[in-house]
Amino acid sequence: MGLAGGIFRADESVLISDGGLATELEARGHDLSDPLWSARLLADAPEEIVAVHAAYFRAGAAIATTASYQASFDGFAARGFDRDRSAELLRRSVELARVAREENGAAGLLVAASVGPYGAMLADGSEYRGRYGLSVEALRRWHRPRLETLAAAGPDVLACETVPDADEAQALVDLVRTVGVPAWLSYTIDGPTTRAGQPLAEAFAVAAGVDEIVAVGVNCCAPDDVLGAIEIASTLGKPVIVYPNSGQRWDGHGWTGTSRFSAGLVRQWIAAGARIVGGCCRVGPTDIADIADVRRVCTQRETAAENSQ
Repeated sequence: MGLAGGIFRADESVLISDGGLATELEARGHDLSDPLWSARLLADAPEEIVAVHAAYFRAGAAIATTASYQASFDGFAARGFDRDRSAELLRRSVELARVAREENGAAGLLVAASVGPYGAMLADGSEYRGRYGLSVEALRRWHRPRLETLAAAGPDVLACETVPDADEAQALVDLVRTVGVPAWLSYTIDGPTTRAGQPLAEAFAVAAGVDEIVAVGVNCCAPDDVLGAIEIASTLGKPVIVYPNSGQRWDGHGWTGTSRFSAGLVRQWIAAGARIVGGCCRVGPTDIADIADVRRVCTQRETAAENSQ
């Protein structure tokens, strides 16, 4: 499965995305307790970001999602970076993923420029609560410079991800129509609704009929919430992307609970129609390798079934 002409094809085999970038950076010993989160290392240790992208590629991922989730002009300005330097760091996030791709054989590997929500810049968990009290127009104004800068850096696709609110999704969809780079739209959800409480059917409807949105789905949600979301997202006729977190929770000091991310669930998601599958927070390269194994078994079964007909 590929991105030909900027379009994921819903009728092809499953594509594997990566896992949590920050998760693996922390596993490599980096302290990310900073408002910029993993984006801090764009300036401080760019080679480590390349190494993590490469680790996910080696595990079987075909998509590297850039270290720009928590990167923004406002966020960088708060750390003393001027606008030119901030734009350089945003572009660097795409360049680093591209370096890792080249090191691991470019054929079939994609770079997705992460466009995190407004709440990520606030660094207070707002993206998991939903609305920020901003209008769609205000959100468009805030997202535009970053999204345009990332698009100009030449990624294969924009990852409009961890979106908690249909209003913010509308702002992003409006902008994606103008930048000439395809995008996926991925909500963070709580059961059958967005974090802002909107029914998922209504939330996904903002992407209906928008050719530039080439996949829709959910991320950074509990694995248990994915299956129902696939059914709803599938009604748009676009490929469905799912990459939940481990199911553990952040309490402000550390992660609590045990991981509920499993190969068995991945098989269910694929059977339900997910066509791009990966992980988010607390999902590492080992988990992505497990997904690759599941995908391989599913492909073998499909091939055997076709040959027996």
